Amino acid sequence: MNQNSFPILQTLPMESTPCCGSTGSPPADPNERPGYALCPYVVGFMETVVGPVPRVATSLTWRDDSGTVRARLGLSRENYRISPGLYCVGYPNALSPILVTANYKLTFDALRCELVGMNCWILALDTRGVNVWCASAHKTFGTEELVRQIKRWRLSDLVEHQEVIVPQLGASGVSARDVKQWTGFRVTWGPIRAADLRTFLRNDKKASAGMRQVTFDWSDRLILSPVELVLFWKPTVILLVALLLLSGIGPDIFSASTAWHRWRLIASAYLGGLLTGTVVVPVLLPWLPFRSFYLKGLLAALPVGLGLVWPYFRSGESWITPAGPLLLCFAVASYAAMNYTGATPYASPSGVEKEMRHAIPVQLFLFVGALFCWLIEPFMITVGGL
Repeated sequence: MNQNSFPILQTLPMESTPCCGSTGSPPADPNERPGYALCPYVVGFMETVVGPVPRVATSLTWRDDSGTVRARLGLSRENYRISPGLYCVGYPNALSPILVTANYKLTFDALRCELVGMNCWILALDTRGVNVWCASAHKTFGTEELVRQIKRWRLSDLVEHQEVIVPQLGASGVSARDVKQWTGFRVTWGPIRAADLRTFLRNDKKASAGMRQVTFDWSDRLILSPVELVLFWKPTVILLVALLLLSGIGPDIFSASTAWHRWRLIASAYLGGLLTGTVVVPVLLPWLPFRSFYLKGLLAALPVGLGLVWPYFRSGESWITPAGPLLLCFAVASYAAMNYTGATPYASPSGVEKEMRHAIPVQLFLFVGALFCWLIEPFMITVGGL
């Protein structure tokens, strides 16, 4: 096996690798080597003029599904990648298309699952485990990397057509003219979605208007919520514990029973704001007014916050009691919603920076105001009955 086959090998734990020959049965696959095992998505090899090329499956296994779940939850997201290089699906030949993609495993899986029954080459660029769109903005999915991989894998010897099909979302990072000049390969812009590739190839590589349009429907938006919630878990635990301690402070210095009684309201306000910013705002995104996400979060939190504290207004209690939870709900919902500005096609990098400059002072004011009202509430009621 030469170096071309290494992208499909993964290192086994040290204890499973004997130091002096095999102590058990031979590998199930003849391409395996001592200390290595084939990645689960590789189903064999195809001998070519550039060496053996790993053939990948077009269906997902439970390992792929579990990896997808972990990535969607933000667990080991930064390491969810495949080795860059040349792969194949089916039994391609010198006339088969070369599909360019990123080495982010979710992107790679989305592509190969749409190639059932097809014969294609897949060239995975080294994007540091980032999807095509984001990587193109940072130029890791770019001209230099594409040229490097074309030359490294001697694609001019592999195919006759001298053409690579690059996802349209990678256009901001790839110069078709420079690729042609440096490699002789022509860049053809493929559709936005991998699901349209079969139709695109069948129609002589002509994309319809729908294939060129970015969509961002409710399912695309809602799928981002789990990772946002997971990213908040550490700050959530710390803040809830801090709020529990602050809730017990009063004229008697500290009361555990008072802490628990008051904490339930402020904790509900925090969690309500968090769910509003991470779940409600993405679902209602097209219908919420304002361009800025932090304002969308504030608006969406209005009915949630008022719903939590309305019983306190109706009971005739001091206005200071619901003020802290209401402000905290607004601050958290606004901050959580603002996190989506970099994960949607609605905002540019400069737009994200501009929004943050406006939003963070507002959110800090709301947060500090919430803590201030919550801390002075026991003293204000005791002293003036406000």
